[in-house]
Amino acid sequence: MIFGITLILLGILAAPSLLLSKKPNAQELLDKITPYQGWIGLGFCVWGVISIVQAIFRIGWLTTYPIYWITYIAVAVVTAALGFILGYGMINKHLLSKNEEAKAKGEALLAKLRPLQGKLGLAAIILGIWAIISSVLFFM
Repeated sequence: MIFGITLILLGILAAPSLLLSKKPNAQELLDKITPYQGWIGLGFCVWGVISIVQAIFRIGWLTTYPIYWITYIAVAVVTAALGFILGYGMINKHLLSKNEEAKAKGEALLAKLRPLQGKLGLAAIILGIWAIISSVLFFM
């Protein structure tokens, strides 16, 4: 359930136009969060990558809880992708700056993901809601 809630928040942070169209005074809140966006993105990227690895190790769930496992891997992939987009500045500064080849690959990945940021943000909100619903339904 906590994964769903944090994914909704990440989706709102990644697609602020959705929030701003509904609430005009939301810009103040987004301006307060912006200085921490890199660290937030880095944290979510790491969390997403760890969750992808955990999902691979838990592939046995696919036979007993297929919907839950598919939700788990989808949430992990979206979390890692949005975390990478939002935290690229920190990732570049702390991890990629020492290796030019890794830096070039990171920039290429960012160039592919950046146009999808709004769609991924919306997908994160939808998946977050579904993750909450599925965790309540499947584990009651």
